[in-house]
Amino acid sequence: MGEQHLMGAGPLLNENGDLAEPGYAFSLVKTYDRSAIRLSKWRIKEWDYYYVGNKDYGCALTVADNGYMWLCSISILDFKNKKEITKSPMGWFPFGKLKLPRDSRIGNTAFCKGDKFSFEFRHEGKKRRLLVYMKDFGGKGKDFRSDITLEETVGKSMVIATPFRKKGHFYYNQKINNMAANGYAKVGEETYGFHSGSYGVLDWGRGTWTYRNTWLWSSCSSEYAGHTIGWNLGYGFGDTSKASENMVFLDDKAYKLDEVKMDIPLDKFGHDDFMSPWKFRSPSHDIDMTFTPIYDRHADTNVGIIRSNQHQVFGRFSGHFLLDGKSFYFEDLPGFAEKVFNKW
Repeated sequence: MGEQHLMGAGPLLNENGDLAEPGYAFSLVKTYDRSAIRLSKWRIKEWDYYYVGNKDYGCALTVADNGYMWLCSISILDFKNKKEITKSPMGWFPFGKLKLPRDSRIGNTAFCKGDKFSFEFRHEGKKRRLLVYMKDFGGKGKDFRSDITLEETVGKSMVIATPFRKKGHFYYNQKINNMAANGYAKVGEETYGFHSGSYGVLDWGRGTWTYRNTWLWSSCSSEYAGHTIGWNLGYGFGDTSKASENMVFLDDKAYKLDEVKMDIPLDKFGHDDFMSPWKFRSPSHDIDMTFTPIYDRHADTNVGIIRSNQHQVFGRFSGHFLLDGKSFYFEDLPGFAEKVFNKW
């Protein structure tokens, strides 16, 4: 991989609708302006995705305006019993009508459909509040409700501005790890509490994507031996010669990594064996860890020219990072790693 480029402040896009400066940052230094995009509104994709979890269970919440289709999604994951409930209503042709905020630090995300569902991601001072409702989520009469507050603990985040090889295509992404969680999600009368030891991550994405993509992503937000630790690791889309999205967060510090490889084992037929242990490596030897899967949240949505085949695998990480010349070892940290193929 080439030299990593740290971005400065300014507009995200130039007058031609291309990235003014590809690279990475530790905050949203670039200003995203939807009106500066020069491609068709059919290609614009915007989303807010939150995952909140601990060693026992997790909750994922999504609001997405993907140009020609919108998506709202809720997942409740029970790692002890290896089960999940996921509901993902979809609709057509929003073309920006969801009015997702242009900056993750201000504004609220809100979307509802009558009495069927209501998503509201609020900013309340320096905290975020996830207020979500969905009727009959767990079956007739088993509605979903959440009231979860997230508070940043690091002060830095992973930000990338990644171009694609096609003109006008780009991905502007922020991952905020290690947000301390407090609150609950309910399915009917069953309550999932997120309190001490629970953490959240925000995946905030804005961009214009090419039609066919495959990516790998791993995320962890947890604590170990009195430290708060988390990471964002990923690759597979766009031109990452200027920057990777690999970053580790330890207490109040952020560490930029270069290249990382996620080795998914293969079965006897040569297919990905998602439920066998994965290996994470880097040529610079600043990461060496094993991911032991517990549950594969697999979904394959195939609607004609649109397809999304996702393996979001939840499990435990053990290994070490080399940070500032010192090794930080850990065992059994809860998190996930995924491989996603999209035609969209």
